[in-house]
Amino acid sequence: MPARVERTDPDGVDYGRVMQITFVVTIVAGAPLVAVLSLGFELPSWSDRALFAVRVGAVVWVVTALLVYVYEHRRDE
Repeated sequence: MPARVERTDPDGVDYGRVMQITFVVTIVAGAPLVAVLSLGFELPSWSDRALFAVRVGAVVWVVTALLVYVYEHRRDE
């Protein structure tokens, strides 16, 4: 069995770290944001609520991922 690797030293941006931070920040900040934004819309059915959450959540996810990537890229320099 190979030895366990405890640390990595990636060249450039550590994409694993970017994905982990994006996941956590999107849930922590995105869920309340979706809830607050949903107050301004009439969402009569569960399917309307789910579609709204997916649409807004996708935008939050992409924006968060781009911001985290830019931050990590600048931090790496």
